[in-house]
Amino acid sequence: MRETVTFALRGINANKLRSALTTLGILIGVAAVIILVAVGTGSSKAVQDSISRLGSNTLTVTSTSSTGGGRGGGGFAGGPVGGGAAASGTVSSGTKTRANALTVADAQSLTDKATAPDVLGVAPVVSAQSVVATYQGASHTVSTFTGTTSAYLLIDNDQVSLGTTITDADYTAHRRVALLSVTVAKDLAGGDGKSIVGQTVEFNGSSFKVVGLLAAKGSAGPQDQDDRVIAPMTAVQDTLSGYGSLSSISVKATSAATTATAQTEVETILDGRHHVSSTDRDYSVFSASSILSAASSSSSTFTVLLAAVAAISLLVGGIGVMNIMLVTVTERTREIGIRKAIGAGKLDIVGQFLLEAVVLSVFGGLVGVAVGLIGSQFKIVGVQPVVAPYSVVLAFGVAVITGLFFGLYPANRAASLRPIDALRYD
Repeated sequence: MRETVTFALRGINANKLRSALTTLGILIGVAAVIILVAVGTGSSKAVQDSISRLGSNTLTVTSTSSTGGGRGGGGFAGGPVGGGAAASGTVSSGTKTRANALTVADAQSLTDKATAPDVLGVAPVVSAQSVVATYQGASHTVSTFTGTTSAYLLIDNDQVSLGTTITDADYTAHRRVALLSVTVAKDLAGGDGKSIVGQTVEFNGSSFKVVGLLAAKGSAGPQDQDDRVIAPMTAVQDTLSGYGSLSSISVKATSAATTATAQTEVETILDGRHHVSSTDRDYSVFSASSILSAASSSSSTFTVLLAAVAAISLLVGGIGVMNIMLVTVTERTREIGIRKAIGAGKLDIVGQFLLEAVVLSVFGGLVGVAVGLIGSQFKIVGVQPVVAPYSVVLAFGVAVITGLFFGLYPANRAASLRPIDALRYD
């Protein structure tokens, strides 16, 4: 064995440049596998984090009816909900009364623990469109202006980084107070935007006092999640949106595991209130967990495709090893004949050339792992790679197996040479 190792290392050392170029193919293949899998994993993590910030256990109920509801105001945050057809947003069809839009009463019904035990929080939502904020000569067109209740912050996983939040008392009293996101605050007040807390900002000419700043959420694709304003729904209806039907109802399940059950409870309650069934619903329930599942599946496919592309380069590296070993066998045919003539067996020759191929692959694999780990520390096309431990083990293991597989044929060919033919070779 010692002689076999010595001959193998001598063979590698005799042609340093050729050996280096051979290991380079393996090195690139291993590094490519690690880096590309890390990019895929990092991309998947970024998407999942973005969706998780919205809340994987949240549901959004929206109306699919083309007709609007009646007066949607009321005392959702503690007072009584307005009664009659105007408050419930219903129309008579002659034989039965059917709701045609989402109302505060619908939202109120979802808070009943007896019929919806898996629902943790409910918030009615109205959205004001084309809202322009002005403050001390500066103006900003708000992408999303949301009128809702204090429960919305819990449902949407929102945090107040400075100041205070909106309360149920603000909702009941129709107070014109608002929470600004980072983008809006910076555009209006300049700098970090913190100076705007406690000041009065006009939204389409209506004055609101800024009571707090929302913590930054970043971007979700092309959408800036920090370009928004949240205010009590009653104040928004008084000044910006009017008293129509709700834009949506936000619901939070007690946990990610109970999201599906909570959705069923919501649909059962609303089906009864709207006198509809699963075949003719005038509303839809959107689950964030379904997007998370779809995104995870897409990201996994993307990662597999990247790994497959990288594996091709590793395969090419293995073919390079075999090619070089065949050349080596041809160049050292006379040496093989001499060794066999003085007693070297077939296993000795196979071991020597197979060991050369494995050493080249192992060395290339080790350096490739190092390059892959270092390369994964830098952002690639805007994605921060996340190294998957399995990819390191897999890439290095494949590199070693590649050396064995692609080195076996040249080694066996060398060992099959007849001593007399090998000695006669020039």
